[in-house]
Amino acid sequence: MSTLQTERGSAPSPESNPPEARVLVIVPTYNEADNIGGLLEALLELPLRPSILVVDDRSPDGTADRVREVQHRHGNRVELLERDGRRGLATAYLDGFRRSIASYECLCEMDADLSHDPLDIPRLVAPVQAGEADLTIGSRYIGGVRVLNWSLRRLLLSYGAGIYTRLVTGLPVMDPTAGFKCFHRRVLQTIELDRVSSNGYSFQIEMNYRAWHHGFRIVEVPVVFTERSRGHSKMSGAIVWEAIWKVWELRFRQLLGRL
Repeated sequence: MSTLQTERGSAPSPESNPPEARVLVIVPTYNEADNIGGLLEALLELPLRPSILVVDDRSPDGTADRVREVQHRHGNRVELLERDGRRGLATAYLDGFRRSIASYECLCEMDADLSHDPLDIPRLVAPVQAGEADLTIGSRYIGGVRVLNWSLRRLLLSYGAGIYTRLVTGLPVMDPTAGFKCFHRRVLQTIELDRVSSNGYSFQIEMNYRAWHHGFRIVEVPVVFTERSRGHSKMSGAIVWEAIWKVWELRFRQLLGRL
């Protein structure tokens, strides 16, 4: 595990944490019917006993029906938020944060496609609960490369995005586009969520940058990322181009005092 202490002043003082802090895992979905049932069952079996919020954009493949089947067996540990139409990854997380921030101390992000291992959730939560970090990132590139079943082109694109982001913004994170994370709620309460304007991979970059800008402690935890075996990737050229330009926007906003 690698600790990245922020360079913009000291981090805010930790709050008094309850002995067993409540943990929420937010999972955005669109056409993940083949994967969501297995993911939810794996999360529900964790000794950590997290709650789960699935944010579904009216998936036509019946993803929400699969979630309701799990709800029927496990009750209020699984919540479903259905939105009208396909609205994107960033707004799914932002809606989830707004809905849950008052009720949970640790709020995690993860993909629904089984590329993130549910068994890594406790490793992401532990530094936050222990007061050692305000934001943890499940990193594919800390201490080596841990990606399975990607083409060389996609690996170079992802790894290169990290180098590019660090050069432009100074953000000291090896894997700034990673979507496997745990926030302490004080980070989300401090970041002005209504000002977050990104989607796709650039959303992850922007959230990291805003947390770092506010002086929060970021820790990268090494994880193994496995490419999905079912369904289709949501990656597109538009997402890549947004990330390319977003890092410059963030840097200029910070320089102008308008972040």
